[in-house]
Amino acid sequence: MFDDEAQLIHRARAGDPQALAALYDCYQPAIYTYLYYRLDDQAIAEELTSEVFVRMVEKIDRYQARGQPILAWLYTIARNLRADHYRRANSAQRLPLDETLAADGDDPPQTVEHQLAADCLRRALRHLTGDQQEVILHKFVDDHSNAEVAVLLGKDEGAVKSLQHRALAALRRAIEKERCYEP
Repeated sequence: MFDDEAQLIHRARAGDPQALAALYDCYQPAIYTYLYYRLDDQAIAEELTSEVFVRMVEKIDRYQARGQPILAWLYTIARNLRADHYRRANSAQRLPLDETLAADGDDPPQTVEHQLAADCLRRALRHLTGDQQEVILHKFVDDHSNAEVAVLLGKDEGAVKSLQHRALAALRRAIEKERCYEP
């Protein structure tokens, strides 16, 4: 854990709203990305991301580092909230309403191409195991190093490299199966 992070956590435990805001600003993008690629619904990803940080504020006094960064704890909260969401929504099917195409960017063709690539990745990721999804998203979407991914997943770096290799091969096969990407 970084000294700055340890100091922020200490201040957050003392109720410092600026420290809580700094933790949110630092880790919200990673948590949102994690949920977005697993849920395939922007609104639900935003809602669960908010809930992750509500729980962080409520339980920060009980957080224990145990040699891992606070981001690992936040991913655990996000993973549990996602599982709860699927249990609650198991019987209710929702079709995502994607309003981002109309609202994003000034270049519609580029926006559409980006959206199609993101949709392809989300569909292909469903074919991977949970660990493979975690490695792909942490490594290539969140841009973490192998060492950081190892800490986040509680594995050694060699296992992460091996898992990454298998995950990329599985992702390539899944994209071919989905037939959703043309180089």
